[in-house]
This record gives sequence, C-alpha cells and structure tokens, in this order.
Amino acid sequence: MGTKKVAWGVISTAKIGLNRVLPGMKKSPWCDIRAIASRSEGAARKAADALGIPTAYGSYEALLADPAIEAIYNPLPNHLHVPLTLAAAHAGKHVLCEKPIALTAEEAGQLRDAAGSVLIAEAFMVRFHPQWLRARELVREGRIGTLRAVQAFFAYDNPDPANIRNRAEIGGGGLYDIGCYPIVAGRWFFESEPERCIALIERDPAFRTDRLTSALVDFGEGRRLDFTVSTRLAPHQHIELSGTKGRIEIPIPFNPGQGAQTRLLIDDCSSLEGAGIRVETLPASDQYELQGTAFSRAVRGEIALPYGVEDAIANMRVIDALFRSETSGAW
Repeated sequence: MGTKKVAWGVISTAKIGLNRVLPGMKKSPWCDIRAIASRSEGAARKAADALGIPTAYGSYEALLADPAIEAIYNPLPNHLHVPLTLAAAHAGKHVLCEKPIALTAEEAGQLRDAAGSVLIAEAFMVRFHPQWLRARELVREGRIGTLRAVQAFFAYDNPDPANIRNRAEIGGGGLYDIGCYPIVAGRWFFESEPERCIALIERDPAFRTDRLTSALVDFGEGRRLDFTVSTRLAPHQHIELSGTKGRIEIPIPFNPGQGAQTRLLIDDCSSLEGAGIRVETLPASDQYELQGTAFSRAVRGEIALPYGVEDAIANMRVIDALFRSETSGAW
C-alpha cells in the first residue's frame, strides 16, 4: 500500500488500551503505534515492551512534544478526556478519545474550536463492526418492517472501590461508562436524535456512582429506545431491534471477541418458539482495528472523518438529560 502509516502516540497505560485497543490497532496497515506515555516512565516502558512500542515517555507533555507523533489515542479517566484532548490538539495532534468524550455536553463543546484544525473523534468502536453495519443495513432494507423499538442491556460486576469506574468524582458510574453505548445504538439505528428521555437511577451507597440505570428515550414518531446498564450485575449484554414485521438480535453487541466471527439472529416472528429465526454469521473482525484504520485514513485524507465532535456532543446531551431526569423524576 502506497499510503504512509499514521504515527500514533498513546496517553496512559489504561487497561482498555493495553488489552484491547492497541492490539487491535497494531493489526491495521494504517496504524504505527510509535510511543506510549505514563506519569511513570517505568510503567510506560513496561507497557511499551509488552506491546512492542518503540518509545516510552515518563510524562504526557513529553509525548505531545514529539514531532514524529501525528495522532493521539486518549484512554485517560473521564475527567481528563477534554483537558488532554485539548492539549494534544494544541500540539497539532489528531485525537481519538475514549468515551465518554466529556462529563457534560457543555464541556465537550470546548473541543469545537480545536476540531477546526485537527481531527477529534470519540472512540465508539462498535460503529465500525460488521455486525452493527449489517444490522443497520437490514433495517434500512425493511427486513423487519419499520423499526419501532431498540432494547439494550449491558452489565458487569465491579465491586473494587479503587477502580476508576467506581469513583464518582472523576466521572465513574454505569451511565458514563456503558450507558453511552445504548444511546449510540438508538441514534445509530434510528438515524436521528431523540426528543426526550426519562431515567430511573440507583446509586451505590458507598461509591455514589450510578450502579443500576434504566432509561426510556423517545425518538418521536412512535420510536423508542429503552435500556438498562449496571456495574453490579452478572455480566450480560444484548441489543434487540423490533420492527413491524420482525426483529434482529445482536447477542454480543459491545464486546465481541477480537478477531472472532459474530452472529445476527433475524426473526420473522412467525413462531414464538423461534422457528422463524435465521442465523447470519459474519466474518471474523476486530472492531478496534477497523476503528483505527478509519481514523487513520481520515488523517491521510482518504475518507471524511465518520464521526466528529458534533456527534460526541449530541451523545453527551442525552447523558446530561438522563442525569437531570434522575433529579427531577420527570421527562
């Protein structure tokens, strides 16, 4: 391939990066993971050695000052997403930032000006996975009639008080961490923005994070997203798309095996016992590789950036509204 790979730097040694995102990006012919930074040079070197990354930095500032780095992957804790994304943008680096991109839509709005000079995107890797692309294609084709309801469930069990997901002061909790995914799903499959929403939230008495959140999101014209997410339930996830003539189920919509085949269950609903279900198997793929490829191709001008800052702000508006609903008890 004649196109030069994009030189990437990574801010922090977060597990999501080390265990999932970077191994996926390293498979891409468009990504060159050149450097990684931590507040501890020892931690950065350990991560670099484990992943075969050439350069390790003991500070984020040193990485951002490296003229060879073109793009930054930012998997820092949620409260640092906007500050470090802005710092990277001011250093002339494009940024792929982990979700949620901010703690509020207003904070995310600070990225608007920077996005005029560099590319900035929120790392919703699911939108690049063939199972999401194929499911939306089937909806568009009318395979299940008119899509009316999107239902999603996403849960894991994390009791660790030291884990950043259980620290309310830095943006922990289920809605920020995993509730953002069903919201993206609703916007993705309905291909529109919601009009109103209402939430029922239970908070952990010790952590004060939302540990069980359910929401109803109204997209108008008789279209509804309803979802439940939890940080303290048995691990489970699924999405179901229900239309006037059938339904589509994505059994593992958010964390499918990297490099594994996936399945869609397409049901004409002719039998409650499931006789009308057809299983469609999709090719093996890695959503992190596909995300890294798409962003890098956008950096090279091969394609337009699929999802930018305005898309991230739109998702944050729904999160903001759900937290307001928790307080008001109203739509």
